[in-house]
Amino acid sequence: MEKKIDKNEKIKIMRHSLAHVLAKAIMSLYPKTKLTIGPAIDDGFYYDIDLEQSILPEDFLAIEKKMKEIINKGEEFKRQVVSREEALKIFKGNEFKEELIRELPEDEEISLYYLGDDFVDLCRGPHVNTTRELQNTAYKIHAVNGAYWRGNEKNKMLQRVYAYAFADKKQLAEYIAMLEEARKRDHNKLGRELELFTTVDYIGQGLPIMLPKGTKVLQILQRFVEDEEEKRGWQLTKTPFMAKSDLYKISGHWDHYKDGMFVIGDENRDKEVLALRPMTCPFQYQCYLNKGRSYKDLPLRYNETSTLFRKEASGEMHGLIRVRQFTLSEGHLMCTPEQLEDEFKGCLELAIYMLKTLGLYDDVSYRFSQWDPSNREKYIGTKEQWDEAQSTMQRILDHLEIPYVVGIGEAAFYGPKLDIQIKNVFGKEDTLITIQVDQMLAEKFGMYYTDKDGQKKVPIIIHRSSVGCYERTLAYLIEKFAGAFPLWLAPEQVRILPITDRANDYANEILDVLKQNGIRATVDNRNEKIGYKIREAVSFKLPYQIIVGDEEIANKTISIRGRGNENKSGIKLSEFVERLQNEIKTKKI
Repeated sequence: MEKKIDKNEKIKIMRHSLAHVLAKAIMSLYPKTKLTIGPAIDDGFYYDIDLEQSILPEDFLAIEKKMKEIINKGEEFKRQVVSREEALKIFKGNEFKEELIRELPEDEEISLYYLGDDFVDLCRGPHVNTTRELQNTAYKIHAVNGAYWRGNEKNKMLQRVYAYAFADKKQLAEYIAMLEEARKRDHNKLGRELELFTTVDYIGQGLPIMLPKGTKVLQILQRFVEDEEEKRGWQLTKTPFMAKSDLYKISGHWDHYKDGMFVIGDENRDKEVLALRPMTCPFQYQCYLNKGRSYKDLPLRYNETSTLFRKEASGEMHGLIRVRQFTLSEGHLMCTPEQLEDEFKGCLELAIYMLKTLGLYDDVSYRFSQWDPSNREKYIGTKEQWDEAQSTMQRILDHLEIPYVVGIGEAAFYGPKLDIQIKNVFGKEDTLITIQVDQMLAEKFGMYYTDKDGQKKVPIIIHRSSVGCYERTLAYLIEKFAGAFPLWLAPEQVRILPITDRANDYANEILDVLKQNGIRATVDNRNEKIGYKIREAVSFKLPYQIIVGDEEIANKTISIRGRGNENKSGIKLSEFVERLQNEIKTKKI
C-alpha cells in the first residue's frame, strides 16, 4: 500500500528538492564551490556554500536561469546507499561533508542523491522523482547572508543563499506582497524613522541607543508593570549588574551558561574573576537568604527591572528583538508545594493581563519547554527530579487548560518552563515571556524554610517575567501598531500647531493646560506652512494634533485632527482634556 504524504510534507519535499537544484546550478556556474547543507525552511529553502567569490544580487537571475534549465531537462533524483569509506572518497576535499560523514552513527546508513549524472549530494531525502515535478513551482532567490558553519562563530564563515519557494506563482506573489507590507511595519526600519532608537557601529552590535521618544515609551511601560506587580504582592529589589564567578558556580551558570556570559578577567591569571549577569535569579536568592524563613513567609515574591547581558552571536542579533544588553521584568517566587499551582496561575494571569492590555495577546502561542534526556550534560539534576518537575508542570498546564506545544530540549538547565511565543512581522518566532518551575536551585543555595511540623524544607521557585524584555516588547508594539501607539503609550500624545505667529501665545496657553493634566504635548511654532506641519505630525503617527488660528483664539476653542481622519472644530479644551484622560486611564487600544 502506497504511503500517503500530507500537504505540508509535500511542500517540504518540493522545497528540499529545489535546494538540490540550486546547489547544482551554483556548482555549474561556480565550479570551485564547496557545498555544505541545504534544508527546506518555512518559506522556501537555503544552501550554505563555501566560495571565495561573493554571490551578489545581480547574480541571482543567472542562477535562477540555470535552475530552470535543470528543471526543464526532467532530471531524475536517484538514491544510492554507500559505505562510510565510499562516501568519504566521493566527497574527498570537502571538509564540511567529511565532517558530517564521520559524525554519522556506525549503524546509520549513508545515502546519497544523484541529480542527473553529474551532481551528487549527501542527503537523507526524500525528494521528488524527477525535476519535471518542479516545473509548476515558483521560486525566487532573495538574499545571500553570512553564516558560520554549524552556527558556531569559531568556525568558517560561509555564504547562505536564500530562496522563497511555493507551489505556484500566485502563492509566491501573495507571499512577496505580504513581505512588502511586513517591511513597512518592520520595527528595525520604523523605530529609526520615528526616532525611537538608533545603533552605532563603533558602540557595537546588539547595543541599541534609546532616543528620547523610545526611552519615554519604555519608562511608561516600566512604571505600569512595576505598579501592577506591586498590586499583586510583588516586592521590588535592586541587585548588582555583576558578580564573582563564585556565585555562578553555585547556581550552575558557570558550567552550563558561561559561553553566553561576558566574563571580566582570566581564571588562569586573576585572583578575582567577575561576570556581567545574564539573569537575576542567583542575586535575588540572597534577599531570601537574608534571614531565616518560615512557611508563614511564603509565598515570597521578588520582582526587579533587571538590566541583563548575554553574549549573543553576531549573526543572531536583530534590532531590538535580540540584543546583548536588555532590560527584563524579572521575578522569582518562593513557595511551598501546596502553593505551587495557585502561584503559577497567578504568574500566568499577570502575563495574560499585560499582553491583553498591550494588545499583543491574540498574537501569542504557548510552548511547554522540556529537557532532552539524551543530552544530559546540558542540565543539572537527576532523571527522577526532571520527571517530577515536568509532570508537576504538565498537570498544572492541563488543569489550567493552556493550549501548548511541547519543545524538547528547550528547558532551562535547571527546570521546565512555559514559553509564551510571538512572531515578528516576517514570521520569525521568539519567546516574549517565560514562567519556569525550579525544584533544584534552592537547595544549591541552601534556601530553606521551617514548615508547620518544625522540619526544614526546600521551597519551590517560580522564575517568571511579566511583560518580558522591554526592548523586545517595544519592537513588537512598533510592528503591531505600525508605529501608531495607543494614546497611553505614545511618547508624544498631542502636537499643537499654530497657523500664524499670532496664535503662538494661545498655543502655549493650551500647552500649559495639557501638561498640568498629565498629557504629553508640544508646540510646533516654527515658521513653516500649516500644511507642512500637519504632514510632519502625521508622518510621526501622533495620536492628535490641535490646530489654532484666529478663529480659535476669538472663540477660545480648538480644532483637532486625530488618527483615522478625524477632523473637528469648535471644541472646548476642557472637553478634549477629559476625553484624553479617559482614553489614557482605560488604556484604550
